[in-house]
Amino acid sequence: MRRIEALTGNAARAYLVSHDSALRQAADILRVQPAEVPARVASLVEERKRLERELSEAKKKLALGAGSSGQASADDALRKVGAVTMFARTVHGIQPKDLRGLVDDGKRQIKSGVVAIVGVTEEGKAGIVVGVTDDLTAKYSAVDLVKAGAAALGGQGGGGRPDLAQAGGPDGASAEAALNAIAERLAGTAAAA
Repeated sequence: MRRIEALTGNAARAYLVSHDSALRQAADILRVQPAEVPARVASLVEERKRLERELSEAKKKLALGAGSSGQASADDALRKVGAVTMFARTVHGIQPKDLRGLVDDGKRQIKSGVVAIVGVTEEGKAGIVVGVTDDLTAKYSAVDLVKAGAAALGGQGGGGRPDLAQAGGPDGASAEAALNAIAERLAGTAAAA
């Protein structure tokens, strides 16, 4: 069975007039002819997607400490933990799904070492991603390091691979403590090796 709704007479005319009025209002706002509204809306949607991608890329570069030239100036995020270089940063306004990409970019930037990035959401929760460059995965596990950071954030566990692991926790205010916990675990692992 199908249900069909229809308008007739004056109701149909009023319906068409109201839709025509809405189309003309949209055309006025977009400053185009009514027939050009669909193309203009499609163009604006594409432009919005492009701008969102550019904004996401700019946030990523800013999170990694890149200046306007695009060259890294992230000395404030670099730490030496024993003989290992650690890139540690807390970021705000980055989607949790984008943290892995930031860690991969950080690993390429430092060439050899550990990258730990804590992303704090507007709700105050935190996500943490830890990456270990391929030359160090025999000595250090990103899973072990991320678990230490997650504990500091009030989270439990975390998982991934020896070269990349992710976790989260409810206490975004403890982001710096999470990075310090990772550095301590890294130092303890280095001392045991």
